[in-house]
Amino acid sequence: MNEMPRMVRVRQRFARVAEPDVPAAVRREAGKLAAAVRPGARIAVAVGSRGITNLATIVRGTIEVLQAAGAAPFIIPAMGSHGGATPEGQRAILADYGVTDAAMGVPVRPSLEVQEIGRTAEGAAVVCSTEAMAADGIVLINRIKPHTDFQGTIGSGLLKMAVIGLGKHAGAAAMHRAASWIGHERSIRGMAKVIVARAPLLGGLAILENQFHETAKLVAIPRAEMEGAEEALLEEARTLLPRLPFEEIDLLVVDWIGKNISGAGLDPNVTNRWVQGYIGGLRREGRPAPFIRRLFVRDLTPESHGNAIGIGLADATTTRLVRGLDLRATAVNSLTSLTPGGAKIPIAFDTDREAMAAMMVSLCLDDAVRQARIVRIESTLVLTEMEISEAAWAEVSGKPGLEALTGPRELGFGPDGNLPPVAAGG
Repeated sequence: MNEMPRMVRVRQRFARVAEPDVPAAVRREAGKLAAAVRPGARIAVAVGSRGITNLATIVRGTIEVLQAAGAAPFIIPAMGSHGGATPEGQRAILADYGVTDAAMGVPVRPSLEVQEIGRTAEGAAVVCSTEAMAADGIVLINRIKPHTDFQGTIGSGLLKMAVIGLGKHAGAAAMHRAASWIGHERSIRGMAKVIVARAPLLGGLAILENQFHETAKLVAIPRAEMEGAEEALLEEARTLLPRLPFEEIDLLVVDWIGKNISGAGLDPNVTNRWVQGYIGGLRREGRPAPFIRRLFVRDLTPESHGNAIGIGLADATTTRLVRGLDLRATAVNSLTSLTPGGAKIPIAFDTDREAMAAMMVSLCLDDAVRQARIVRIESTLVLTEMEISEAAWAEVSGKPGLEALTGPRELGFGPDGNLPPVAAGG
């Protein structure tokens, strides 16, 4: 198939939640956590692997507040099995975000050593970073957002970081083992209860981001409120999550997946393709919107350091992504989280044109060029602008909050058969 549909560049308008003065908000909120710090106290500042906007500013500001209170802070990576479950790999991930010894002015201590600190009511062992346990206090820094593995009253946030982040590789594996029998929320809450009771937590700095991937809110959650405070923040985060404005998509083209974008590589809350597998049939059969029939992933972000977990949720990819894949890092992450399906490698094509053509044929449409509802996005984190086929635009053109910016125009494959970045032009 050489002919391709023409595409319309579309902007999705979201109500913008004003970004706070981030340095001022950090001073205010981190100051609440630092109020009980005694001079000379060693404070472990736990930082994860997510691509959080203003992360370096928030971490540096928190360190400065702690130093002003007389403390001696240091940084520990709090990211479970990410970075290939090696100290060097986790240090490298933080460095990508500007969180280094030199930039932060304090040491990064990436040891994966842990110690058992208790048991849950079900008897599961709870472990915590030895570095963190030896500190006089721990401050967690993380974004609150819906989780990619389950839906509940808590999601991805401070409690999860306490269990999986402070638990390092061993803690992440233990939590997922328990979750396979009692569910994620019960497992996280049970283990977090032990950590809150026995680790020297001061509390955490919770971050909310809006649909533009901007900082929307910073909130200090002290130790005493750790078990309950996330619920309201998660509900607020749900309202800020960007969504795809379609009932059905025949082919979704995703330029980038990666650990900096989502723990699952591409966010199942956006695609409705969940990490325990998906049904590849073309019939919708009552499945929720957006129902995506085919999904093509073009590339893996450099910040992922070869960890391509989530690629198994796609139907097609490129040989260049496969060549850049770190099999060990991907396997470690997928086995730790007990989601082997997320590491499966789909059909790989040498060019974007070949991949799209094959996926369009697999839709079994009489005239895919004119009928296929194709949507192309930068990533599941960036849904403010996208390219959509004329057939897709015909279905949503009257929908509030959507406007055409350019088009219809050709996809613009280069001589090598590949597409330019979706964010270019328009």
